[in-house]
Amino acid sequence: MQTEVIIIGAGAAGLMCAQQAARRGRRVLLLDHARKLAEKIRISGGGNCNFTNLHVRPDNYLSQNPHFCRSALARYTPQHFLDLLQQHDIPFHEKQDGQLFCSSGAEAIVELLRSECEQAGVQRLMECHIHAVQHQPEQPGARFEVQTSRGNFSADALVVASGGLSIPKIGASPLGLKLAEQFGLPIVPPRPGLVPLSCAPEDWANFSACSGASFRASVSAGGRTFTEQVLLTHRGLSGPAILQASSYWQPGEWLHIDLLPGQDALALLQAERGSKKLLSTWLSQWLPKQFVEVWCATQTNNPPLNQYNDRQRAELAARLHDWQVRPGGTLGYAKAEVTCGGVDTRALSSRDMQANAVPGLYFIGEVVDVTGQLGGYNFHWAWASGHAAGDAV
Repeated sequence: MQTEVIIIGAGAAGLMCAQQAARRGRRVLLLDHARKLAEKIRISGGGNCNFTNLHVRPDNYLSQNPHFCRSALARYTPQHFLDLLQQHDIPFHEKQDGQLFCSSGAEAIVELLRSECEQAGVQRLMECHIHAVQHQPEQPGARFEVQTSRGNFSADALVVASGGLSIPKIGASPLGLKLAEQFGLPIVPPRPGLVPLSCAPEDWANFSACSGASFRASVSAGGRTFTEQVLLTHRGLSGPAILQASSYWQPGEWLHIDLLPGQDALALLQAERGSKKLLSTWLSQWLPKQFVEVWCATQTNNPPLNQYNDRQRAELAARLHDWQVRPGGTLGYAKAEVTCGGVDTRALSSRDMQANAVPGLYFIGEVVDVTGQLGGYNFHWAWASGHAAGDAV
């Protein structure tokens, strides 16, 4: 069967690209190996899908080529997606920091994209497994042949929207990276992003008893700082601040955690120089009691505050603003929300996501080395990159 555009991957980016290309009059075939459509959208945001963020900007994205995302983001803004929701009468709400969620559940977003594709005339095949892709540059109109479990298909344009390696239980695969390598495109080594961090059992033994404790803190890694909730687990650290920092953290590096963000620990301690309170008792007004008892035990012998001299108070204040933890690793792709790394963007056009060296071949979404922070930014990259390619194929 011959068509004009083949898209591999019916997730957020693939669906956006498909409907946009089809509305331009292109004949589009959308292929996906999964049984359910856009499962990652369906399970996201606690079932409510944090579909974009009002404050999307290039600085919210991690890439070895940090300016690459500018063009697509400028041409497809959060308001564009909000207009689409309003056309379908889908309610949404803001939770915090510009994070927008679907009030009627993530399934509404899936149905919106399904409807847009159907109305535009997109042909879709699910449970369609890709066996091979052949490049036939000398055959106009059929430069790419895709061999699948549902037959062989050819087209002049091939869009790879197969996602990253995160959450393998819903079907993540390395297909997109393998296709990039097949066509000679460089790959930025992939790794889990937005993922909990684990600590060596011998280093974390005392804190594992605090599993479930959470508190607001500033977490720094890789030159970036995030002030949000931190959650202690049996194996290490999680919570929004940790997930954010994990995308910038590299194995072997230390995390720097400010336990009293926005406060002057030294001034607070000096104000208590005559107090007979134990350090742990005093810290419990800001941090969970169980945590501070363990933290104090690992940092000091927990004397009353009036027993610290000026030097000791300064050292303690410094530790409160810079608790250093060296994780042993991450919890891997099974617990990661996204994949960092992917197809090197220096091999792609920032305007239309086309491979510079292979006319007609496009890569969009998570398979590309553009990773958003927590808060709706990754879905917005899917919309923006999918729309950019859909405008061009």
